[in-house]
Amino acid sequence: MLNLVFIAGILITVCTAIPVFLQMRHHPKGLIACFFIEMWERFSFYGMRGLLIYYLTKHFLFSDSHASAQYASYMTLIYLIPLVGGLVADRWLGTRRAAIFGAVLLVLGHFGMAFEGKPAQQTLIYHGQTYEFVRQGMDAPKLKVGDHLYAYSADAQENLAITGLPDGAALPQVLPAGNYKLERHVVTPWAEDAFFLSVALIILGVGYLKPNVSTIVGQLYPDRDPRRDSGFQLYYFGINLGSFWAAIICGYLGETVGWWAGFGAAGVGMALGLVGFLLGKSWLMGKGEAPDPDALSARVGGVVRKDWLIYLVSLIGVGVIYVLVQKNTIVFYALLLMSIAMLGYIVWHMMTKFTRAESFRTGLALILSFASIVFFTLEELAGSALALFADRNVDLNLLKAPVIWHVFGREIVFASQDQLTTLGALPAGHVWIDMTYTAAQTQTINTGWILILAPIFAALFAFLGKRGKDPDPVKKFAFGIVSTGLGFLVLVWAGPMANAAFQLPLIFLVLNYLMTTIGEMTVSPVGLSQQTKLSPAMTVSTMMALWFVGTAWAQYFGGLITKSMSALTIGGHVVDPAESLRASLSVFNMIGVAVIVFGIALFALSFFIKGWSFGANDSAPEAAGSGQNV
Repeated sequence: MLNLVFIAGILITVCTAIPVFLQMRHHPKGLIACFFIEMWERFSFYGMRGLLIYYLTKHFLFSDSHASAQYASYMTLIYLIPLVGGLVADRWLGTRRAAIFGAVLLVLGHFGMAFEGKPAQQTLIYHGQTYEFVRQGMDAPKLKVGDHLYAYSADAQENLAITGLPDGAALPQVLPAGNYKLERHVVTPWAEDAFFLSVALIILGVGYLKPNVSTIVGQLYPDRDPRRDSGFQLYYFGINLGSFWAAIICGYLGETVGWWAGFGAAGVGMALGLVGFLLGKSWLMGKGEAPDPDALSARVGGVVRKDWLIYLVSLIGVGVIYVLVQKNTIVFYALLLMSIAMLGYIVWHMMTKFTRAESFRTGLALILSFASIVFFTLEELAGSALALFADRNVDLNLLKAPVIWHVFGREIVFASQDQLTTLGALPAGHVWIDMTYTAAQTQTINTGWILILAPIFAALFAFLGKRGKDPDPVKKFAFGIVSTGLGFLVLVWAGPMANAAFQLPLIFLVLNYLMTTIGEMTVSPVGLSQQTKLSPAMTVSTMMALWFVGTAWAQYFGGLITKSMSALTIGGHVVDPAESLRASLSVFNMIGVAVIVFGIALFALSFFIKGWSFGANDSAPEAAGSGQNV
């Protein structure tokens, strides 16, 4: 058996990786070490993220509202905790040690996710009587009344109609909303605790690793080095190469083999990234070391080394995160307070320690961080609102029916797993090309586009930079934000083309991701580069962490958007796909228009603040022998 998505992934990887590695010959060797640990970290992270919303709704049977809040809490903390990781690295550990500690936590967390327990059970309560919903493979469960199983449907008011229920049955054929109650029963008591503990380890691990690897990349280049933006584009390719294969491998395993297999594969990937980073230490040329190694090795109270004390205190923080991640409201207030504190810390430096040029540069970096919230709010819907939309309202069949080719006396069968069962017995020696495309695997579309476009944009920015024609970063942001807004309007415009199952053609989701990816290429790598380029050395890790706080706000706002699209589900399956489609497209239209208006306003603002960089974005000729090249 061969899987078409895997075959396509290999072809895309080979074709796109060759130009990337050719360009990396002209960059410091340390970029390779950072490239590979971030690639595997993103493999583990996106492997878990791609399955998470489905795991919550289909395994634990959380409602859409509960699942979206839980997902938002997790993702918000994922980007909030880098505040801690950046500060600890700046003041004590250094970026390299902090990244290693984070990687260890991630390995433990991802392997912990593989312990899933048995799935929760859904029941219906009516007039004090309990009725069970019976799962039948991956299909929607059926309601058991007496000895028979019945399908059901619901309208926009959530009145539940039971199909084929005979007169005189224990239940009426239509259950009015409010007269019945849906409950879920946890079968494995420790499963949710194991899940939240694993999630807490992952959150803290990302907090230590994510901002600090990005900071090391910036430290590899001298000031005003024209290779910096190109280097971040190549680094960004590594991020998305890991993300691309995460969706293919973990998404496939999680939805066809079992959740444990998808999450376990993510843990294996992170372990490989950790080993590679340890082996590549010499390539970092001493970058990322502790600011005061002697003080770090000193014993606190004559008992324990300061670095080990930091690790122990951090592990206590896992318990705090374990509690926080289950409380969406507390996460909001924690995000608000930490954002205010961090902004106050930066503003205090601007007023007391920075030069005039440093203050304006920092102000520009803060504006970019704020603008990134708008972009990432839409882009990060891929793991929540768009993931549920793909599962419920997108036709994922790559072929409408099985296709059989007769080649050199052998039959080549193109069919999904479900379609294959309809063909009956096939001759010995046939070749099956599996056309299964799972909802989790749709996240390969975004990363696939990035793999294709990243070398092109890297070469384009380098070409324009050498000639002094590179647009300023604010204009790049405005272009990317408008492109992303248009991507969501594409889905709205495709609404009339939905099939009888209220599913849009897959091509429109592909186009949405294309528009979002174009936006991503002009926002995320540019923003990462600008944080290291514009920030003074004493606050560079803090500013990088603050960039991720902007993404934390995007996750929180994304949770609110996803919650506004909530639909009635039973056993993890939406009951009224028509209402689900209507609600989704209504929200997509609103956010698409709003974001386009914001992007246009940002473009106008760029003409007034382009001088705030004080020459930091001016390219200098490439110095001979600068950095250690491959």
